[in-house]
Amino acid sequence: MKIREYMKLSRSFNSFLTGLSPVMGAIAMGMFNIPHLIILFLIGFFGHIYGFTLNDIFDYKIDKLNKELKDRPLLSGTISIKNACVFALISMIISFILAFYLAIATNMYFPLILLFLSASLVTIYDMISKKLPLMDIFDGAAIFLLVLYGATTVSGNLNQLTILAWIVCLLGTIQVMFMQLIPGGLKDIQNDYRVKANTLAVKMGVRVSKNNLLNIPYSYKFLAYIIQICNIALVFLTFIIVFKDHTTLHYLIWIILGFISILMLFMSHRFLTMKYFDRGKMRKLLGSHFLINFSLVPVMLMALNPWAILIILFPPIGFIFSNLILHGTILQPKTM
Repeated sequence: MKIREYMKLSRSFNSFLTGLSPVMGAIAMGMFNIPHLIILFLIGFFGHIYGFTLNDIFDYKIDKLNKELKDRPLLSGTISIKNACVFALISMIISFILAFYLAIATNMYFPLILLFLSASLVTIYDMISKKLPLMDIFDGAAIFLLVLYGATTVSGNLNQLTILAWIVCLLGTIQVMFMQLIPGGLKDIQNDYRVKANTLAVKMGVRVSKNNLLNIPYSYKFLAYIIQICNIALVFLTFIIVFKDHTTLHYLIWIILGFISILMLFMSHRFLTMKYFDRGKMRKLLGSHFLINFSLVPVMLMALNPWAILIILFPPIGFIFSNLILHGTILQPKTM
Protein backbone atom coordinates (compact mmCIF):
# COMPACT_ATOMS: atom_id res chain seq x y z
CA MET A 1 0.00 0.00 0.00
CA LYS A 2 2.78 2.43 0.96
CA ILE A 3 4.67 1.67 -2.25
CA ARG A 4 1.64 2.71 -4.29
CA GLU A 5 1.40 5.95 -2.32
CA TYR A 6 5.06 6.77 -2.87
CA MET A 7 4.59 6.06 -6.58
CA LYS A 8 1.73 8.56 -6.57
CA LEU A 9 3.84 11.11 -4.72
CA SER A 10 6.66 10.77 -7.25
CA ARG A 11 4.29 11.25 -10.23
CA SER A 12 5.42 7.96 -11.71
CA PHE A 13 3.14 8.46 -14.73
CA ASN A 14 5.58 10.88 -16.37
CA SER A 15 8.81 9.89 -14.62
CA PHE A 16 10.05 8.18 -17.81
CA LEU A 17 9.95 11.50 -19.63
CA THR A 18 12.31 13.17 -17.16
CA GLY A 19 14.42 10.03 -16.95
CA LEU A 20 14.98 10.12 -20.70
CA SER A 21 16.11 13.78 -20.73
CA PRO A 22 19.83 13.10 -20.10
CA VAL A 23 19.57 10.01 -22.32
CA MET A 24 18.48 12.23 -25.22
CA GLY A 25 21.48 14.47 -24.66
CA ALA A 26 23.86 11.52 -24.78
CA ILE A 27 22.24 10.03 -27.89
CA ALA A 28 22.52 13.42 -29.62
CA MET A 29 26.28 13.04 -29.07
CA GLY A 30 26.25 9.61 -30.70
CA MET A 31 26.29 7.56 -27.48
CA PHE A 32 24.50 4.22 -27.81
CA ASN A 33 26.25 2.27 -25.04
CA ILE A 34 23.31 0.66 -23.19
CA PRO A 35 24.82 0.58 -19.64
CA HIS A 36 25.78 4.26 -19.96
CA LEU A 37 22.28 5.19 -21.12
CA ILE A 38 20.61 3.14 -18.36
CA ILE A 39 22.61 4.96 -15.69
CA LEU A 40 21.65 8.31 -17.23
CA PHE A 41 18.02 7.25 -17.23
CA LEU A 42 18.15 6.35 -13.53
CA ILE A 43 19.83 9.67 -12.71
CA GLY A 44 17.01 11.53 -14.44
CA PHE A 45 14.38 9.19 -12.96
CA PHE A 46 15.44 9.77 -9.35
CA GLY A 47 15.88 13.47 -10.07
CA HIS A 48 12.26 13.48 -11.23
CA ILE A 49 11.15 11.90 -7.94
CA TYR A 50 13.08 14.55 -5.99
CA GLY A 51 11.59 17.44 -7.94
CA PHE A 52 7.95 16.37 -7.84
CA THR A 53 8.02 15.28 -4.21
CA LEU A 54 9.51 18.61 -3.23
CA ASN A 55 6.87 20.39 -5.32
CA ASP A 56 4.07 18.70 -3.38
CA ILE A 57 5.71 19.65 -0.09
CA PHE A 58 5.97 23.34 -0.96
CA ASP A 59 2.50 23.48 -2.56
CA TYR A 60 0.78 21.60 0.28
CA LYS A 61 -1.13 24.60 1.66
CA ILE A 62 -2.39 25.63 -1.78
CA ASP A 63 -3.18 22.10 -2.98
CA LYS A 64 -5.23 21.21 0.09
CA LEU A 65 -7.80 23.82 -0.96
CA ASN A 66 -8.43 21.89 -4.18
CA LYS A 67 -10.73 18.89 -3.61
CA GLU A 68 -9.78 17.39 -6.99
CA LEU A 69 -6.25 16.78 -5.69
CA LYS A 70 -7.37 14.79 -2.66
CA ASP A 71 -5.77 11.64 -4.09
CA ARG A 72 -2.29 13.11 -3.62
CA PRO A 73 -0.61 11.28 -0.69
CA LEU A 74 0.27 14.39 1.33
CA LEU A 75 -3.33 15.64 1.10
CA SER A 76 -4.91 12.26 1.84
CA GLY A 77 -2.56 11.81 4.79
CA THR A 78 -1.14 8.47 3.64
CA ILE A 79 2.35 10.01 3.66
CA SER A 80 3.51 12.63 6.17
CA ILE A 81 5.42 15.72 5.11
CA LYS A 82 8.39 14.52 7.18
CA ASN A 83 8.50 11.19 5.34
CA ALA A 84 8.07 13.00 2.01
CA CYS A 85 11.13 15.14 2.82
CA VAL A 86 13.16 12.00 3.59
CA PHE A 87 11.92 10.38 0.36
CA ALA A 88 12.95 13.44 -1.69
CA LEU A 89 16.37 13.60 -0.02
CA ILE A 90 17.07 9.89 -0.56
CA SER A 91 16.07 10.17 -4.23
CA MET A 92 18.44 13.09 -4.76
CA ILE A 93 21.28 11.24 -3.01
CA ILE A 94 20.75 8.15 -5.20
CA SER A 95 20.79 10.31 -8.31
CA PHE A 96 24.12 11.91 -7.36
CA ILE A 97 25.67 8.59 -6.27
CA LEU A 98 24.94 7.24 -9.75
CA ALA A 99 26.30 10.44 -11.29
CA PHE A 100 29.53 10.16 -9.28
CA TYR A 101 29.87 6.53 -10.35
CA LEU A 102 29.51 7.54 -14.00
CA ALA A 103 31.98 10.39 -13.53
CA ILE A 104 34.58 8.00 -12.08
CA ALA A 105 33.94 5.40 -14.79
CA THR A 106 34.33 7.94 -17.61
CA ASN A 107 36.87 10.16 -15.81
CA MET A 108 34.65 13.16 -16.62
CA TYR A 109 33.74 15.34 -13.63
CA PHE A 110 32.58 18.57 -15.25
CA PRO A 111 29.07 17.15 -15.95
CA LEU A 112 28.49 16.93 -12.18
CA ILE A 113 28.43 20.73 -12.03
CA LEU A 114 25.61 20.82 -14.59
CA LEU A 115 23.63 18.20 -12.68
CA PHE A 116 24.05 20.16 -9.45
CA LEU A 117 22.86 23.37 -11.15
CA SER A 118 19.86 21.51 -12.61
CA ALA A 119 18.87 20.20 -9.16
CA SER A 120 19.31 23.70 -7.71
CA LEU A 121 16.99 25.24 -10.30
CA VAL A 122 14.37 22.56 -9.67
CA THR A 123 14.53 23.38 -5.95
CA ILE A 124 14.14 27.11 -6.62
CA TYR A 125 11.20 26.45 -8.94
CA ASP A 126 9.43 24.30 -6.34
CA MET A 127 9.87 27.03 -3.74
CA ILE A 128 8.54 29.97 -5.77
CA SER A 129 6.45 28.55 -8.64
CA LYS A 130 3.14 29.81 -7.17
CA LYS A 131 4.53 33.07 -5.81
CA LEU A 132 5.74 34.81 -8.96
CA PRO A 133 4.59 34.62 -12.61
CA LEU A 134 6.68 32.94 -15.32
CA MET A 135 8.73 31.01 -12.76
CA ASP A 136 8.41 27.99 -15.06
CA ILE A 137 11.55 29.37 -16.68
CA PHE A 138 13.49 27.79 -13.81
CA ASP A 139 11.95 24.41 -14.58
CA GLY A 140 12.71 24.82 -18.27
CA ALA A 141 16.31 25.80 -17.50
CA ALA A 142 16.63 22.77 -15.20
CA ILE A 143 15.63 20.45 -18.04
CA PHE A 144 18.04 22.27 -20.38
CA LEU A 145 20.87 21.55 -17.93
CA LEU A 146 19.72 17.95 -17.40
CA VAL A 147 19.85 17.25 -21.15
CA LEU A 148 23.17 19.12 -21.31
CA TYR A 149 24.45 16.96 -18.45
CA GLY A 150 23.69 13.82 -20.47
CA ALA A 151 25.49 15.23 -23.50
CA THR A 152 28.61 16.23 -21.56
CA THR A 153 28.95 12.74 -20.04
CA VAL A 154 30.00 11.85 -23.59
CA SER A 155 32.00 14.95 -24.56
CA GLY A 156 33.43 15.82 -21.15
CA ASN A 157 33.02 19.56 -21.71
CA LEU A 158 30.91 22.16 -23.51
CA ASN A 159 33.47 22.87 -26.26
CA GLN A 160 33.06 19.42 -27.81
CA LEU A 161 29.25 19.48 -27.97
CA THR A 162 27.63 19.08 -31.37
CA ILE A 163 25.02 21.45 -32.79
CA LEU A 164 22.54 18.60 -32.56
CA ALA A 165 23.13 18.30 -28.80
CA TRP A 166 22.43 22.02 -28.30
CA ILE A 167 19.25 21.73 -30.37
CA VAL A 168 18.03 18.79 -28.28
CA CYS A 169 18.67 20.86 -25.13
CA LEU A 170 16.57 23.71 -26.54
CA LEU A 171 13.78 21.38 -27.64
CA GLY A 172 13.57 19.85 -24.18
CA THR A 173 13.32 23.33 -22.65
CA ILE A 174 10.65 24.52 -25.09
CA GLN A 175 8.54 21.42 -24.56
CA VAL A 176 8.68 21.68 -20.76
CA MET A 177 7.92 25.40 -20.86
CA PHE A 178 4.88 24.77 -23.01
CA MET A 179 3.54 21.97 -20.83
CA GLN A 180 4.04 24.01 -17.67
CA LEU A 181 2.78 27.37 -18.93
CA ILE A 182 -0.18 26.32 -21.08
CA PRO A 183 -1.91 22.99 -20.30
CA GLY A 184 -0.34 22.96 -16.83
CA GLY A 185 -1.57 26.48 -16.15
CA LEU A 186 -5.05 25.72 -17.48
CA LYS A 187 -5.66 22.58 -15.43
CA ASP A 188 -4.84 24.45 -12.19
CA ILE A 189 -6.48 27.77 -13.06
CA GLN A 190 -9.60 27.39 -10.92
CA ASN A 191 -7.70 26.79 -7.70
CA ASP A 192 -4.77 29.09 -8.58
CA TYR A 193 -7.11 32.03 -9.19
CA ARG A 194 -9.04 31.31 -5.99
CA VAL A 195 -5.88 31.40 -3.85
CA LYS A 196 -4.43 34.31 -5.87
CA ALA A 197 -1.39 32.34 -7.04
CA ASN A 198 0.91 34.43 -9.24
CA THR A 199 1.02 32.09 -12.24
CA LEU A 200 1.24 33.29 -15.85
CA ALA A 201 -2.27 31.98 -16.63
CA VAL A 202 -3.73 34.03 -13.77
CA LYS A 203 -1.75 37.13 -14.75
CA MET A 204 -2.81 36.85 -18.41
CA GLY A 205 -6.48 36.77 -17.47
CA VAL A 206 -7.51 33.12 -17.73
CA ARG A 207 -10.64 32.77 -15.59
CA VAL A 208 -13.35 30.30 -14.58
CA SER A 209 -16.73 31.95 -13.93
CA LYS A 210 -19.27 30.82 -11.33
CA ASN A 211 -21.19 28.76 -13.91
CA ASN A 212 -17.89 27.01 -14.76
CA LEU A 213 -17.39 28.85 -18.05
CA LEU A 214 -13.74 28.91 -19.06
CA ASN A 215 -12.43 32.22 -20.40
CA ILE A 216 -9.08 32.02 -22.20
CA PRO A 217 -7.83 35.36 -23.61
CA TYR A 218 -6.55 35.48 -27.18
CA SER A 219 -3.13 36.58 -25.90
CA TYR A 220 -2.81 33.32 -23.97
CA LYS A 221 -3.86 31.27 -27.00
CA PHE A 222 -1.42 33.21 -29.18
CA LEU A 223 1.42 32.46 -26.75
CA ALA A 224 0.50 28.76 -26.79
CA TYR A 225 0.59 28.47 -30.57
CA ILE A 226 3.80 30.52 -30.86
CA ILE A 227 5.63 28.18 -28.48
CA GLN A 228 4.33 25.15 -30.38
CA ILE A 229 5.33 26.58 -33.76
CA CYS A 230 8.83 27.39 -32.47
CA ASN A 231 9.11 23.83 -31.22
CA ILE A 232 8.08 22.34 -34.57
CA ALA A 233 10.19 24.80 -36.59
CA LEU A 234 13.33 23.96 -34.61
CA VAL A 235 12.83 20.24 -35.25
CA PHE A 236 12.59 20.75 -39.01
CA LEU A 237 15.42 23.31 -38.98
CA THR A 238 17.69 20.52 -37.75
CA PHE A 239 17.45 18.91 -41.19
CA ILE A 240 18.81 22.09 -42.74
CA ILE A 241 21.72 22.82 -40.40
CA VAL A 242 22.67 19.32 -39.17
CA PHE A 243 21.34 16.52 -41.38
CA LYS A 244 22.15 18.15 -44.72
CA ASP A 245 22.55 15.04 -46.90
CA HIS A 246 18.92 14.01 -47.23
CA THR A 247 18.11 10.34 -47.71
CA THR A 248 14.97 8.26 -48.16
CA LEU A 249 14.92 7.78 -44.38
CA HIS A 250 14.89 11.55 -43.90
CA TYR A 251 11.83 11.93 -46.12
CA LEU A 252 10.06 9.25 -44.07
CA ILE A 253 11.02 11.09 -40.87
CA TRP A 254 9.59 14.33 -42.27
CA ILE A 255 6.26 12.63 -42.96
CA ILE A 256 6.14 11.23 -39.41
CA LEU A 257 7.15 14.58 -37.91
CA GLY A 258 4.52 16.35 -39.98
CA PHE A 259 1.82 13.99 -38.72
CA ILE A 260 2.97 14.42 -35.09
CA SER A 261 3.06 18.22 -35.50
CA ILE A 262 -0.51 18.36 -36.83
CA LEU A 263 -1.69 16.06 -34.04
CA MET A 264 0.09 18.18 -31.45
CA LEU A 265 -1.51 21.41 -32.71
CA PHE A 266 -4.89 19.69 -32.79
CA MET A 267 -4.54 18.63 -29.15
CA SER A 268 -3.56 22.19 -28.24
CA HIS A 269 -6.64 23.47 -30.06
CA ARG A 270 -8.80 21.03 -28.08
CA PHE A 271 -7.92 22.39 -24.64
CA LEU A 272 -7.55 26.03 -25.76
CA THR A 273 -11.14 26.05 -27.07
CA MET A 274 -12.81 24.29 -24.14
CA LYS A 275 -15.95 26.22 -23.17
CA TYR A 276 -16.29 24.76 -19.69
CA PHE A 277 -13.66 24.06 -17.07
CA ASP A 278 -13.35 20.30 -16.69
CA ARG A 279 -10.16 19.35 -14.85
CA GLY A 280 -10.67 15.64 -15.52
CA LYS A 281 -10.88 16.23 -19.27
CA MET A 282 -7.89 18.57 -19.11
CA ARG A 283 -5.83 15.94 -17.32
CA LYS A 284 -6.67 13.46 -20.06
CA LEU A 285 -5.73 15.92 -22.81
CA LEU A 286 -2.57 16.89 -20.95
CA GLY A 287 -1.55 13.25 -20.64
CA SER A 288 -2.05 12.70 -24.38
CA HIS A 289 -0.17 15.89 -25.21
CA PHE A 290 2.77 14.84 -23.01
CA LEU A 291 3.30 11.74 -25.11
CA ILE A 292 2.76 13.41 -28.50
CA ASN A 293 5.01 16.35 -27.65
CA PHE A 294 7.81 14.09 -26.44
CA SER A 295 7.81 11.93 -29.58
CA LEU A 296 9.19 14.74 -31.79
CA VAL A 297 12.77 14.40 -30.55
CA PRO A 298 13.12 10.58 -30.78
CA VAL A 299 11.71 10.65 -34.32
CA MET A 300 14.12 13.45 -35.23
CA LEU A 301 17.04 11.46 -33.77
CA MET A 302 16.21 8.58 -36.15
CA ALA A 303 18.25 10.55 -38.67
CA LEU A 304 21.27 9.89 -36.44
CA ASN A 305 20.35 6.27 -35.69
CA PRO A 306 17.08 4.55 -36.70
CA TRP A 307 17.07 2.63 -33.40
CA ALA A 308 16.40 5.92 -31.58
CA ILE A 309 12.72 5.38 -32.41
CA LEU A 310 12.60 2.68 -29.71
CA ILE A 311 12.86 5.41 -27.05
CA ILE A 312 9.40 6.54 -28.05
CA LEU A 313 7.92 3.38 -26.54
CA PHE A 314 9.07 3.88 -22.94
CA PRO A 315 7.05 6.96 -21.85
CA PRO A 316 3.68 5.61 -23.12
CA ILE A 317 4.29 2.23 -21.48
CA GLY A 318 5.31 3.85 -18.19
CA PHE A 319 2.44 6.35 -18.38
CA ILE A 320 -0.29 3.81 -19.10
CA PHE A 321 0.88 1.14 -16.63
CA SER A 322 1.35 3.71 -13.88
CA ASN A 323 -2.16 5.07 -14.40
CA LEU A 324 -3.73 1.62 -14.55
CA ILE A 325 -1.99 0.43 -11.38
CA LEU A 326 -2.41 3.60 -9.32
CA HIS A 327 -5.59 5.22 -10.62
CA GLY A 328 -7.48 2.69 -12.70
CA THR A 329 -7.37 4.98 -15.76
CA ILE A 330 -5.28 5.09 -18.93
CA LEU A 331 -4.76 8.77 -19.75
CA GLN A 332 -6.04 10.54 -16.64
CA PRO A 333 -3.68 10.45 -13.63
CA LYS A 334 -5.62 11.73 -10.61
CA THR A 335 -2.52 13.23 -8.97
CA MET A 336 -1.73 15.46 -11.97
